[in-house]
Order: sequence, then C-alpha cells, then structure tokens
Amino acid sequence: MLKCERTAVMNLENALRGMRNPLNSWAKSDSGYDEDGNFVVGEADLGLAVRLAKSGTDHRKYLRMIFVSVDVTGPLYWWKEYDTYKVGTVANSTSTMHRIHSKPFGREDFSCDRMSETALACLDHTIEVLEERRQKYNETKDTAYWHDMIQLLPSSYNQMRTTTLSYENLINIYYARRNHKLPEWHVYCDWIRSLPYAKELITGLRDE
Repeated sequence: MLKCERTAVMNLENALRGMRNPLNSWAKSDSGYDEDGNFVVGEADLGLAVRLAKSGTDHRKYLRMIFVSVDVTGPLYWWKEYDTYKVGTVANSTSTMHRIHSKPFGREDFSCDRMSETALACLDHTIEVLEERRQKYNETKDTAYWHDMIQLLPSSYNQMRTTTLSYENLINIYYARRNHKLPEWHVYCDWIRSLPYAKELITGLRDE
C-alpha cells in the first residue's frame, strides 16, 4: 500500500528563468500566467527545457530548482528502499519512537493487501500482542512494554512522511524503480507521471 497526497510543485517560473541565464536569452521566454493564476510553460521555453533535460545532468541544472513536496504513506519495507535517495531530498516523518503508543493498533496500520490468509492470521496475532503491550505501557509507563512494541513491529507498518525533492531527484528515482517488483514503486512512479510537465522533463528522457 502506498499513498501520495498533498502534492505541491514549486519554483517552476524561477527555474525556467535561470535556465536561460547562460545565454542571456530571457527575451525569448514565452511562459506566463493564465487568467486563473496558473503558471503555463510556453512552447519556446518548453522546447529549450526538453533539449537541456535530454542533454544530461551538466545541462539541466534548472531541474534541481523545481521542488516538489508530497506526503507519502507507505510501509517501512518500502521506506527502507526509498532512503537510498538521500542526496538532495528531505523527509520529516511521523515518529514511531514517540507516538507508537498513542493510538490502538489495527490492520489499517499495516500494508497487508497482498498477504495470504496464513500471513494475515499471523499479523492479526502480532497486532493483538502489540495492542496488549501498548495498553500495558500506557498503564504503567514501564519501558519494557515499549521495547516490546518497537522490536516486534513488522516492516509492513505504515509511516507517513512529508518529503521534499527536485525534478532531478525524480528522474533518478523514476528510471531506477519504474520496473521494480514492489507494487508500491509502481504507485510512486504513477504519481511522478502525474506531475506538471513530467512527460517532457522526467519520464520522456529515455525510451520506455
């Protein structure tokens, strides 16, 4: 299970203006705002942006200036792989250490959509133990119960993180993970495809 919510794309206008700095070609820019206040990339700007994007990282520095913020909810086993992408990314997560005891445990807290009946039965028993330990910890504040929760917690436990990254980061992620065997990566890559001008600046740089 993976959810991408509350997406915000920022600094597109400034990034495209900076894209024209090397040749002082700002007069050729044809981007602007429509009547609803939305920034629309013009044909000339988009053509140059695509050419630079396809020319490699040395020429597409402007993509590092297009920022994306999104709230992602996913299982710990997926976050372990996502954490490979440390350079140029920022994430602020809900705290397992500080808040694990604050609400009852239930199946909805775990990515179990592809589990067999045998695995679900095992998960249900684990949830029962976790909930019993949680209640004991809240009653006594004995850290032994807290350690039980932390060390027993399955990697299918879902965590929400607010992440910030750039279009350049998304290029690296998309081409590395688009054919991954984890379905969560396919959901994430579908979200990447939904971003403004993603086809031109992210997903269309190489043959699919």
